[in-house]
Amino acid sequence: MAKEAAVAAKKTTVKKKTAKKTTGKTKASNQKLVIVESPAKAKTIEKFLGKGYAVRASNGHLRDLPKSKIGVDVENNFEPEYTTIRGKAQLIKTLKDEAKKSSKVYLATDPDREGEAISWHIANILGLDPTDVSRIEFNEITKDAVTNAISHPRSIDMDRVDAQQARRVLDRLVGYKLSPLLWKKVRKGLSAGRVQSVAVKVIVDRENEIRNFKPEEFWTISASLKKDQQEFEAKYYGQGSKKAKLDMEKDAQAVLDAVKGADFVVSKVKSGTRKKNALPPFTTSFLQQSASGKLGFTAKKTMMLAQMLYEGVPLKDGNTVGLITYMRTDSTRVSAEAQEAALGHIRQTYGDEYAPAKPNVYKGRKNAQDAHEAIRPTYIENTPDSIKQYLTNDQYKLYKLIYTRFLASQMMPAQFETLSYDIDANGHTFKASGSRILFKGHLAIYDSKTEDDDQKMLPKAEEGETLECLGVTPKQNFTQPPARYTEAALIKFLEERGIGRPSTYAPIISTIQDRGYVHKEAKSFIPTELGEIVTDLMAKNFSDIVDIAFTADMEEKLDGVEQEGNDWKKVIEDFYGPFEKDLEAGEKNIERVKLPEKVSDVICEKCGANMVYKTGRFGEFLACPNYPECKNTKPIIKQIDVPCPKCGGKVVIKRAGKSGKSFYGCENYPNCDFVSWDKPLEEKCPECGAYMVEAKFRYGGKTYKKCSNPECVTNQKKKTDAKKEG
Repeated sequence: MAKEAAVAAKKTTVKKKTAKKTTGKTKASNQKLVIVESPAKAKTIEKFLGKGYAVRASNGHLRDLPKSKIGVDVENNFEPEYTTIRGKAQLIKTLKDEAKKSSKVYLATDPDREGEAISWHIANILGLDPTDVSRIEFNEITKDAVTNAISHPRSIDMDRVDAQQARRVLDRLVGYKLSPLLWKKVRKGLSAGRVQSVAVKVIVDRENEIRNFKPEEFWTISASLKKDQQEFEAKYYGQGSKKAKLDMEKDAQAVLDAVKGADFVVSKVKSGTRKKNALPPFTTSFLQQSASGKLGFTAKKTMMLAQMLYEGVPLKDGNTVGLITYMRTDSTRVSAEAQEAALGHIRQTYGDEYAPAKPNVYKGRKNAQDAHEAIRPTYIENTPDSIKQYLTNDQYKLYKLIYTRFLASQMMPAQFETLSYDIDANGHTFKASGSRILFKGHLAIYDSKTEDDDQKMLPKAEEGETLECLGVTPKQNFTQPPARYTEAALIKFLEERGIGRPSTYAPIISTIQDRGYVHKEAKSFIPTELGEIVTDLMAKNFSDIVDIAFTADMEEKLDGVEQEGNDWKKVIEDFYGPFEKDLEAGEKNIERVKLPEKVSDVICEKCGANMVYKTGRFGEFLACPNYPECKNTKPIIKQIDVPCPKCGGKVVIKRAGKSGKSFYGCENYPNCDFVSWDKPLEEKCPECGAYMVEAKFRYGGKTYKKCSNPECVTNQKKKTDAKKEG
């Protein structure tokens, strides 16, 4: 009996323990897991969703094509071979563990093709059914947007996923097949790409246009006229209503002789009004173009700052707030709620006359991905100045640009009074025009400064009235070659012709500079000799890859995978057949290119030859031209205009070992051991007398001064300021 009682008691204990375990498991299974891409927004979203939700980040892609090989099975219908990205194994294990103890997993990656593909990869890794309604997306990181997304999950959009796979596989085939050929025929470290090679060719073609440009002489004539004490200028047009072209000085002189001493009589008066509509809210490419033109930001910097504003910035209460909607978009569409909020703010701040009766709607470009909105502020009440103290200087500038552009897009047109005169002088016609603003409209907040909106208004005159002529001045001119491409101009060119996608422009522009194909001079791109050689090789042997029409047509076919559900592997197959033949021909026919060497005035101390410039992993260096007999190399020493704080010698810029990161050191090393990661300055610290340095904030590239002495009170204060700013 005692034994039976003990067994019964043991069973009861086991049941209780099991019950406890089961209860614990049931309790844990009530958790819902939300997986986002970025850790920066995970905490914010978790706060929005509250108890019962765990939000974790994938840190971008978890798996991708391998780096060590092409990773596309060409013989097996271009099947991609995905592998886990190095360093992500532990993260995957953590996500799997979280998923096992969760009753539901929501995939909340970014709302674009790339985000859709990441969700699909995560679903495969976690063993989730892609057809399950677990995919959620939000265009802004606000509580309403996130909670609304949770209430409306959907299945993974496989057309979007296939569109991303098509681009990834196509770019891999082009890059991994062409680049080794360039290494063999030109030099190691080069690359080619479906969009980057076109971008370089566009820059090379423009440079050739400039070189081949032959300036032509032409002359202009202006008359300085006066009416009612107001002076204005009229430009020569021609004889009567026929426009004349003044090619040479003798042509201009003939006009001067004809109008000498003539009365300048108003022959035609035209007055009226014109309207100037507001520009649409920003798409990605327009944001990159405007930030380049107005703020001097590179596309890379613009996208980095926009990412920060989208993911959120801590404001006055310490809570992180997403300040703008998703920054990768080519849509000009705006939600009705955002329009109403903007109109309410406009009426309250500027007056009813500035708000249109119906919200302004803008037509998007052809093939625009309209899945989400234009780039706009998430909360219209977060005016740039009201949150300026919480932003870095560069964040503030970009946020203000986005905010004012959006608000202006919902305002009334600007109105101008216009006046123009045709003025006759002995049968020759001069023209003058002017305007003034009657109603600012959207210009009250956002001045595009692309038009001469501040023209001076002409004095009032009647037909038949004679004006006082103060003088007639000829001017010799010459036609100018086309301008080189700036970042903004290159982005505009690529987008208008359907080359690539706005989200790819920033990395492409970085790549073509990193490869040494182009460099910047006064904000304009100039092709290097290497860039021209590679472009010429590509044009002769792989004409389709660098052909604008072919590349744009391929982009449309890739869009068709997402928009029309076309077979992505068929698109790749149609491209790869001719491409493979070009590769085979290239291997046989392309001769090894010998790059011309740029000779320096530095003498090799080992053999006496003039050293030449070479390009390596970390930029240019000097090498002996007699390699391999002489293997002497030297770094290129760049000096700064600051004496060494220790010995008074010259400070030079050096590069650190494998990282290639720049630092500052004394030219007298090893006799002088001065070294600094921050740029030394000549000025001394007012507190301790140590030398000051120029340090950089972590984000945005902004610099600040600090004392080189880490114990200095001034330095401690600067650290605090830097933390607040950066």
